[in-house]
Amino acid sequence: MIRFHYSLAPNPMKVALFLEEAGLPYEAVPVDTRKGEQFAPAFAALNPNNKVPVIEDGEATVFDSNAILLYLAEKTGRFLPRERTPAARGELLSWLMFVATGVGPYSGQAVHFRHFAPEPKEYAATRYLFEARRHYGILDARLAGRRYVLGEDYTIVDMAVWGWARMVPFILGDDAWAAMPNLKRLLDEIGARPAAERALALKDRHAFKAEMDEEARRHMFRHATPAAA
Repeated sequence: MIRFHYSLAPNPMKVALFLEEAGLPYEAVPVDTRKGEQFAPAFAALNPNNKVPVIEDGEATVFDSNAILLYLAEKTGRFLPRERTPAARGELLSWLMFVATGVGPYSGQAVHFRHFAPEPKEYAATRYLFEARRHYGILDARLAGRRYVLGEDYTIVDMAVWGWARMVPFILGDDAWAAMPNLKRLLDEIGARPAAERALALKDRHAFKAEMDEEARRHMFRHATPAAA
């Protein structure tokens, strides 16, 4: 059985969605990042980068949400493009990495500088909000003539997008969806899937620390507390 080390953040939720969509048996292992559990030696042995998600699948340990999605898709043969051609694989990898290297990092930095960073932060907040909005805009334009990011096939790219797109109002502001109707359509369609409902229900299995207090800041923003590093 797969051991799935997770929190309720966007990246672990992508993997939760795949596990539920594929019907794979798994053990959900909570890692409370606001309590610093990602820095425990046992977890660091699985991922030296001290981040969730991580899966243990027999002899294989895989970290980074997009690597996990690709690993599971290739293992099961599920949620990949219907056409197994070099062109289709190239498109899959390109858009999956677009989420991995663009959507996710810029969204995370936009959230940090918009909601948590101390002043002065105007320049950084403006930059990351601009880049996050630009990346989501590219996705919205891509979806203008397609049901899913790669066309008619629901794939791991859509799951990766769903993980972050659920947070768009928190990332960009409450009015952000008005400019991105195609992305909102995709989000709503995936969110209505039973597997997405089951993935979101993980929040009821384990209690995670909700407060962003000094303890949480010490673990989440270690650059601000060098003694914790």
